[in-house]
Amino acid sequence: MFIAIVNYKVSIEEVERNLADHRRFLDENFAKGHIITSGPQIPRTGGVIMLSAPDIDAARALLADDPFNVRGIADYTIVEFTPTKFCTEALRGILCKD
Repeated sequence: MFIAIVNYKVSIEEVERNLADHRRFLDENFAKGHIITSGPQIPRTGGVIMLSAPDIDAARALLADDPFNVRGIADYTIVEFTPTKFCTEALRGILCKD
């Protein structure tokens, strides 16, 4: 499992002009099961993408096709981790407790 920290390199106006294509990329990869969740950082300096890939090279290859990457809109820091706890209810907005 991987977390990609997305950091914008351009103005928010330039990000907005490319957002529809970025969201199409996300939607396609949600449908394929590659992306688990995504959303903007607060403050809006970039975003976060959680993805499932067999290895770091596959994660990099997936993100290489993101229009934000292709067009030089953002840089990506990819962190690999091993999930040891998971709460399906949290995905539905229900608080999970340890």
